[in-house]
Formats: sequence, C-alpha cells, structure tokens
Amino acid sequence: MIKITKNIAESVVQKRDKHSYKGKYGRVLIIGGNENMGGAVIMNAQAAVYSGAGLVTVATHPDNKAPLHARLPEVMVTDYKKELENQVRSADVVLIGSGIGEELAVLKATFAALEGVLQQGERKQTLIVDGSALTMLAGAGLTLPEGVATVLTPHQMEWQRLSGVKIADQKDQEKNQKALESLSSSAILVLKSEATQVYWNHDCFELTVGGPYQATGGMGDTLAGMVAGFTAQFTPCGSAVLAAVYSHSAIAEELSQRAYVTLPSEIAKGIPAFMKKLADQES
Repeated sequence: MIKITKNIAESVVQKRDKHSYKGKYGRVLIIGGNENMGGAVIMNAQAAVYSGAGLVTVATHPDNKAPLHARLPEVMVTDYKKELENQVRSADVVLIGSGIGEELAVLKATFAALEGVLQQGERKQTLIVDGSALTMLAGAGLTLPEGVATVLTPHQMEWQRLSGVKIADQKDQEKNQKALESLSSSAILVLKSEATQVYWNHDCFELTVGGPYQATGGMGDTLAGMVAGFTAQFTPCGSAVLAAVYSHSAIAEELSQRAYVTLPSEIAKGIPAFMKKLADQES
C-alpha cells in the first residue's frame, strides 16, 4: 500500500502560466441535484470553481437555478432534462450523481451522450460518478462507457451495492481491485471511509490525513467537486485524483485546529490558498 502524502499533491499542483486563459483550465459539467437536494450540486460547483476549473456548468433541476446563481455567480446553470448531449459534448470533465435522487433517465441520457461523443472520436473526457448515480448504476444494469477515463467515488455502502464487496470485507485490497476491474478495465476508485483508499493502475493508495471532524453531510459532494476541478487541470488523471483527495482532507485537518466540525463549504473556501502553498512549494 502506498501512502497519499503532501509530496504527491505538490508534484501535481503547478504554478499557472503567465499567459493563461480560462479555456486552458478545463470545462466541467456537473449533473445532479433534484428538487430536494440542490445543496449537493452547489457544493460540487463551489469546490470545482475554487479548485480552479476554467468553466463550470451545472445541469440540475430548475428549482436550483436561483440558489446556484445567488450562491455562486461564477457558474452557468441549465436544466438536466434538456440539451444534455450538447453540454456533454463540450465538457472535458463530467461529474454526475450528487443529489440526483432517482433520476435514472438523466443518468442514461448522460451515458448515451458520452458514448455518442466517443463514437465520433471528438475528444477525450473524464467521467466522475458519485452519490445516487452509483446506486442507480448498481440497480439498473448499466455499464460504464468504455474509453472514458472514469472515477468512482463511493462511500462504503455505495461500494457494497455496486461491487458486491461487503463493508466487512472492504479492507481486502485484492477483493476491491477485482471488483473494480469487473466494472471497468481503467476506472479509478476513491473508496471513502475513515481511511480513504484510492485504487489506480493496480496500486492501492491510502490517505494519511483527516479525521472524525469530517463526518458531516456534504463532505463527499465537496470532494467530488474537487476531483472534477483537479482532473480538469492536471494530468495524469490518477495523480490529479490523489492530489484532490489529499488536499480535501489536509484542508479539513487545518480547519480542525480551531473548529469541532469542518464544514464542507469551509473546506471549499480554503482550496485556493492551499493550492497556492502547494504550487509555491513545488517551485
């Protein structure tokens, strides 16, 4: 097992080129947030924007448009039941699932749009599957689009549903790896727990920071948004995922020095300053 340390994050987060523009830092499409769980995509989007993604669009239930614009004017907002194909086509990173509930038609439309883009050979994209989409993926018999760099971000119960590996057996790296390979030959697994593990390229990486102050609603939504923001900017995809996972918990650990609970939205606010420290250290 390989430890996820600050050195990994420092090797990923680079100082920005002086001659930069927003298109250079990736287009992120976030799909989720039904009429009852709009907060999930707000936290997704906040984390993606604060991580430095160049352009962020949220496809969500129409009820969430006003709250998103009020909370985060930097993002664009569309209806997740309309024009998904065009939105997917223009995205570098697609994050689906946070707060999506049981909107299976939206998940199917997203996968179909990704497969259509792939068949036309237009671009390489990253797909991040989170939250309710993982549960629907397990129950609906859907398969992940082949040829897309895929990141799965389940908590332990979601992983049990998706993989069949019981929570009691999830300490077994070999079982997790075999289950992941049965889902996709190239997917990256972020298995969230008190000691989060990342499975990438046949290796298992374990987080070395973080703690019980992170046990609050929305923590995974912020992490998924960070993964989207990091993978939109940095390569290879696996290294970007590791850097996002480390940074998320390292910021929480810093906040815990003065707070009993580290709120996900406060972690997001701390991302730009933390990334600057990483980039300055790298030089």
